[in-house]
Amino acid sequence: MKAKEADELGAQVAALAHEGQEERAYSLLAPALAERTPFRLLDRVGRAVGAGPLPETNAFLGRIAAGRTEGGWVVIGSALGQQLERDLDGALARCQAFVMAADVWYGADILGERVPGPALVASFEPSLVLLAPWREDANRWVRRTAGVAVHFWAKRSRGAPDLRPRAEALLAFLEPMFWEWEMDAVKGVGWGLKTLGRHYPDLAADWLVVQVVQRQRRHRALMLRKAMTYLPEEQCTRLASNG
Repeated sequence: MKAKEADELGAQVAALAHEGQEERAYSLLAPALAERTPFRLLDRVGRAVGAGPLPETNAFLGRIAAGRTEGGWVVIGSALGQQLERDLDGALARCQAFVMAADVWYGADILGERVPGPALVASFEPSLVLLAPWREDANRWVRRTAGVAVHFWAKRSRGAPDLRPRAEALLAFLEPMFWEWEMDAVKGVGWGLKTLGRHYPDLAADWLVVQVVQRQRRHRALMLRKAMTYLPEEQCTRLASNG
């Protein structure tokens, strides 16, 4: 499948889905989900689906989720991403539900990079408020997704100096998660810290000194290793000796 074919498929699937013809829409989409279709092409399909009316679109996304395919989470994530501007609260809530429904690491990562991550980029303050409860959600995949969202924001920031206050806010956001103990969640949170450290190493290093050296609370070694990935050697030595 090429980009033009993906766009044509997206238009056909979206037209049926927006008319409430879920099964016909899914029968068109299913072959692409059964194959190893590149995510970038499935994203194109998802964006077409997500541009439609919310009730019909969301019903179809539920049908895709029932198939439990890896590519299905890509389509769902891209569709929800199209809803962020007109229904931020609802899109994030639906994403959270789909993360739990996926119940697997790649589902959390796929959705995290397509919904809460872009939400932070486009609507930082309101999204941060809406995502705050995810940090202590009972579901480990939801907690993981909060870290993935921070990773996405940090990657898009590219270390821009004018975004430093937001990077600081995200470090504060992740603070209660530094002592996460469930390994699946630790990997997502560590990913967020790692990317923040790549683009804002001085901020991340100072923040880690407080968490590790000053507070001296028990934490996962993997969390610290990920957070130190891109930090200066002297800071890594100092942190490792206290980790």
